Amino acid sequence: MKLWKMNGAGNAFAIFDARSTAFTPTVDQIRKIAEDLKADQVIAMERDATKDVFMRIWNSDGSEVSACGNATRCVGLLMLEETGKDRVTIQTEADMLHAYRADGGLITVDMGSPQMGWEDIPLSEKMDVRGVDLKIGPIDAPILARPAVVSMGNPHAVFFVKDVAAYDIPAIGPLVEWHPLFPEGTNVGFAQVIDRETIRLRVWERAAGLTKACGTGACAALVCAARAGLTGRKARMILDGGDLIIDWRESDDHVYMTGPVELEFEAEI
Repeated sequence: MKLWKMNGAGNAFAIFDARSTAFTPTVDQIRKIAEDLKADQVIAMERDATKDVFMRIWNSDGSEVSACGNATRCVGLLMLEETGKDRVTIQTEADMLHAYRADGGLITVDMGSPQMGWEDIPLSEKMDVRGVDLKIGPIDAPILARPAVVSMGNPHAVFFVKDVAAYDIPAIGPLVEWHPLFPEGTNVGFAQVIDRETIRLRVWERAAGLTKACGTGACAALVCAARAGLTGRKARMILDGGDLIIDWRESDDHVYMTGPVELEFEAEI
């Protein structure tokens, strides 16, 4: 079986080619792979009858999830090179996604439309998704409150802050990640709007922790910022591992994510 170690803007993946050989790891095996290869997620590329490939995703704790934007860009590059196509289709548990080359060696993925109903996130009760009733810290003087929420095939809660460096994200992230408001857990974004075209973003990923980049988190932050009138519908997202360009187009309501992909090594196992 072929293995690729790749990253998208620093978000690291161990990608296994399971199109000819079954790949059915246990939770403990996923955890060991992630630890040994220093991967945020473990990916299996599987056969799909109608798409170029099916992408299965596990977080580093062994849990299977439905979406990962940066992993989609990495798998997209592999399939673009293998097939010679200009555009490839990638099926996930969440949706069918399209990947294609952008200028400067970057890869773009059409992430589809954001889901903004409270039941789409999902939340445990009906709330205004532009600012849910959640507070961190003392009730009368919380350090963070009322995050915006959205689903990009997985749940996201986004706090808008003046300075991301001022927050202890490893301490705060878990408090929100499994808050009762989120029955399936949530990714937690800390977004600092620098100007209407630039956002500094850090993300505590559900079941993975603080990562160098989170593609769906970047999409979620841009959607929430644009809805709040803090930015336009396109912005540069500055993440710990690099930059992503997120474009929420009015023409089709889809979110397009563009950024770098790096192949660290490949091996036969």
